[in-house]
Amino acid sequence: MNGRAVIVCSLIWLVSFAEGAKILAIMPLGGKSHDIIGAAFAKTLAGVGHDVTVITAYPVKNPAKNYRQIELTGMLEEAAKKDMNLFEFHGGFITTIMMLFFMYGGMPTMLYEAAMRHPNVDKLLKSNEKFDLVILESFLAEPFYGFAQHFDAQLITFSAFGNSWWTNRLVGAPAPPSHVAHFMLSYTDRMTFCERFVNTVFTLVDRAYYQWVYLPKQKHYYDLTFPNAKLTFEQQAQNVSLVFLNQHFALSSPRPYPPNMIEVGGIQIDEPKPLPKDLQKYLDEAPNGVIYFCMGSNIKTKHIPVEKREAFLKVFSKLKERVLWKFEDDSIPNQPANLMIKAWMPQNDILAHPNVKLFITHGGNLGTTESLYHGKPMIGIPIFGDQMMNIEKSVRAGYALLLKFSDISEATVSHAINTVLNDPTYARNAKLTSERFRDKPMTPQQTVVYWVEYVLRHGGSPQLRSPAMDLSYLQYHSLDVYAVMLLILGALSLVNLYIAKKLYRRIFKTKVTKSDKKKKA
Repeated sequence: MNGRAVIVCSLIWLVSFAEGAKILAIMPLGGKSHDIIGAAFAKTLAGVGHDVTVITAYPVKNPAKNYRQIELTGMLEEAAKKDMNLFEFHGGFITTIMMLFFMYGGMPTMLYEAAMRHPNVDKLLKSNEKFDLVILESFLAEPFYGFAQHFDAQLITFSAFGNSWWTNRLVGAPAPPSHVAHFMLSYTDRMTFCERFVNTVFTLVDRAYYQWVYLPKQKHYYDLTFPNAKLTFEQQAQNVSLVFLNQHFALSSPRPYPPNMIEVGGIQIDEPKPLPKDLQKYLDEAPNGVIYFCMGSNIKTKHIPVEKREAFLKVFSKLKERVLWKFEDDSIPNQPANLMIKAWMPQNDILAHPNVKLFITHGGNLGTTESLYHGKPMIGIPIFGDQMMNIEKSVRAGYALLLKFSDISEATVSHAINTVLNDPTYARNAKLTSERFRDKPMTPQQTVVYWVEYVLRHGGSPQLRSPAMDLSYLQYHSLDVYAVMLLILGALSLVNLYIAKKLYRRIFKTKVTKSDKKKKA
């Protein structure tokens, strides 16, 4: 092929690809923080010209023409009726185990009924639409992987809070419990012997329950929804082209990843936007700085017990700093003059403001990432899930202080706030981490675009697939090899023992014979 033909073919390819791929993004969980991450992927891909269809319970306002939304209507209303007090999930090790079993027990059925069987989703499945790519979160969503084979599309998953057993198994990523802590435990990558013991046992129990109890239920939902699937449930789980992780080694820990597992921590972080006028004024006119207090999108601050809420209010009233508190009610009894409350606040834009000196948080992955991106120190009040681990890592890195929910009192709140505000090492460590986090060759959005289009260009990119995916559990951990080694060692030991006995008997018999001869003589 001559040079002119190559140029012509290249131009044709570029024009066809510039038209954009048809992408289906699925956010079935119905959790606001998870949906924020999913929407960030969808907006990023739509922003470069791809035709994106989004299944979501949180539709965005004024979407672009190439950003179509299939709303999971009624899902949020049903969740609101339950009005769950998530502070009740706060507790020790037993509570953690109970929550893990709840995730594997009740939640899959709830998600299947609310999302997979939704009329709008059913209508899409029965349509003749075609998609080139399906992207969805890997959190309790295994039956939804079937959308990829249903539409004959490539499959990419993402994790809103980093790597876990659910994501690692999709691409064969190693995660030894010796230094990879289970995300629901308050451990870091440096564990004592007791912590490594607990982490190993907890990880093994998690994997066993996941494999033998949880997955069969998910397989049932997969078979029920896709009875004519070309790929079985197990085959589809091994046919994932790429996994994106909402984490970064500067904030978490270095991890050994296969090439199709990509960190894009901070994908949801945009350039700061102008604040609403009242917030802008409140922050600008704070000569002593501002404390921002938010317990996330799922935890309702109004559920904080009255005595603990009063402890915060009493401490806030004595501060020279102003306080912004994300609070669902319109007002709080005994609200001090230096406190502003709102049911919703633009968190990233607030944390970007130079007058914000401290972030009081539950330790969710989104909030901690945004806080560190802007170099703000934290006080962490973890409640459940990965929050304990996120705060423990932050404490060990020196930019956060832990305040246990059970220990909240006027004295502990005052001590925590004054410690972080008056000790410059917290702010210094936060700024240092921010510099490390920001120092990267591409933004998370650019990284997502590159790798998604790489998968599209190369037909799912089988060249990225780890050979570990073709090994059984015994083979992957070389347990069969170790077993044979033990058998060989055991056989050699038996042979040596047999030879030793023979030699011993021959030597002993010879000595006895000579002794008898001497006595007879």
